[in-house]
Amino acid sequence: MKYVSLDPPGSYIKEELEARNWQQRDLGFILGMGEQQLSRVLSGKQAVTPDLARQLGDAFDVPADFFANLQKQYDLSRAKEPDPSIKTRAALQTLYPIREMIRRGWIEDAEPSLLELQMARFFEVNSLKEAPRYAMAAKKTSYDEDPPAQVVWLFRVRQLARHMEAAPYSADKLRALLPQLRPMMIDPEAVKEVPRLLLECGVRLVVVEWLPGSKIQGVCTWLDGKRPAIGLSTLRDTLDNFWFVLRHEIEHVLNGDGKERAMFDTDEELGSSVAEEERRANEAASDFCVPRDRLRSFHQRKYPYIAERDVVNFAAVQEVHPAIVVGQLQHLMNRHNWLRKFQIPVRKFLVETALSDGFGQIAPANL
Repeated sequence: MKYVSLDPPGSYIKEELEARNWQQRDLGFILGMGEQQLSRVLSGKQAVTPDLARQLGDAFDVPADFFANLQKQYDLSRAKEPDPSIKTRAALQTLYPIREMIRRGWIEDAEPSLLELQMARFFEVNSLKEAPRYAMAAKKTSYDEDPPAQVVWLFRVRQLARHMEAAPYSADKLRALLPQLRPMMIDPEAVKEVPRLLLECGVRLVVVEWLPGSKIQGVCTWLDGKRPAIGLSTLRDTLDNFWFVLRHEIEHVLNGDGKERAMFDTDEELGSSVAEEERRANEAASDFCVPRDRLRSFHQRKYPYIAERDVVNFAAVQEVHPAIVVGQLQHLMNRHNWLRKFQIPVRKFLVETALSDGFGQIAPANL
């Protein structure tokens, strides 16, 4: 809204004086105000305070709001024009976590046109009007039903994945890699080798810290429909969660899921069977960690008194770290604090070799 320059309230007071054939001194007498002070009000050098607005209302027999509003409109008409970037930032913040994106170094704080240009490039479109959510008024995009923080996180994964060099994707090599990954589940530090092994199969692995309010665990997305990329948030930094989510996303890649629209996996979707693609990926991930039939058999034999030594022995038979068995049993029993001491954080190992963003560091990516 643009404000037109207005006369000070004193101009309207003078008109009232003329209408009543009063002198300035007469009004001063009525208000009990000195002539010099009244002159400052009439000239606009002194504002009409709420107290004076009520006094003038009584003097001229009009509502006090009349003079208070005159002063308000006059003050607004004289106010400086706001920085145009305020409106742009407000519009962007309404749609995206723009402040967090700037803080994380994904885009730079800049004047409005450059800020919008950066956002368009971030979303891989020619104009911001074509970006998810910004385009909702005109036409739906494939991500309009997803939480904004989740969509922004995805595009950061895609942005970083484009900077990675990888071998041509081979589904055969990726399938052949699975038996090599399985023995690595016994050693937490072995996760360091995963990014390199996936690159040799043509799969880019990117680790991006989750955005506030997001429950994202992982994603399977494709660059140009030919180059698969897996994004992990390590929202739950445990050994069992890493391997489950990784195997889940690998299954999406092997099945060609996510070429038209990225396959998001959140806390709600991991472990659910709402969609066929998710059910299939969940089953593959579960069997990869601990075959479901063996896990159920162990649980039925030992429940409700499952001793720690039973877990350790069962893990040794399955040739996995005890944390893997604990994680699967926690999910099966819906007791996520059970034997929690066995859980081991692995993010610190993963970020040593994977292209990572967040956790106190910014991955370079030119916009």
